[in-house]
Amino acid sequence: MMIDLQSDEHFMREALRQAQKAYEADEVPVGAVVVRAGRIIARACNQVELLKDATAHAEMLALTQAEAAVGDWRLVDCDLYVTKEPCAMCAGALVQVRMRRVVFGCADLQSGGAGGIINLLQHPALNHHCDITSGVLQNECAAILQNFFRKKRNLKSDF
Repeated sequence: MMIDLQSDEHFMREALRQAQKAYEADEVPVGAVVVRAGRIIARACNQVELLKDATAHAEMLALTQAEAAVGDWRLVDCDLYVTKEPCAMCAGALVQVRMRRVVFGCADLQSGGAGGIINLLQHPALNHHCDITSGVLQNECAAILQNFFRKKRNLKSDF
């Protein structure tokens, strides 16, 4: 069987590798990659704790890298792959950079900005709308988050 390197699953696996790096660094395990013309131009994982910066989400860090790679703040021909549905902050940034498409693994019904609590990516009042594909490698993306928070809860109950 030929592996389609352009497939959503391929790029989501790359995002999952980034999420694993976050997990190992004791960060909330979310990973993101930005793809342009079939190539990854940015890779990032959450670094909120490391950088002591509430805005250091995987998506935000990946956007900054992608803008540098493209040489413009507009990412109109780019797609973002992220393991968890972007929060409202990240969704707002994705609209601002004019991201073409956002592909995410698992939904976030408590703070998701791509349909979880609000859909900023396709909000009728905003000047840009992103295409959305959800549920790509959903089980794997949810599992790494569930394992992380289960481990955190178990550590707390040990004291």
